Amino acid sequence: MSAPDRAEVIGMLSGFGDRATGEVGETLDSLELTWLIAQVEQRYGVELELSDEVFSGMATVTGAVDTLARVLRDHG
Repeated sequence: MSAPDRAEVIGMLSGFGDRATGEVGETLDSLELTWLIAQVEQRYGVELELSDEVFSGMATVTGAVDTLARVLRDHG
């Protein structure tokens, strides 16, 4: 299963609050992360159980992309 790339992650995040992709900042808050994880679970048909340590590594778009790649690779 291939993980979402940066553009896909930003696209998913733009759905939170109906924003343009250019309005998505690099730093993510907890609500954005919760939204992103729900979107990934729905899109990929998986249930992600992330530790606090893994979750904290997703505080930026770059961190989220890297973490999702690792988690989905290990999951699938």
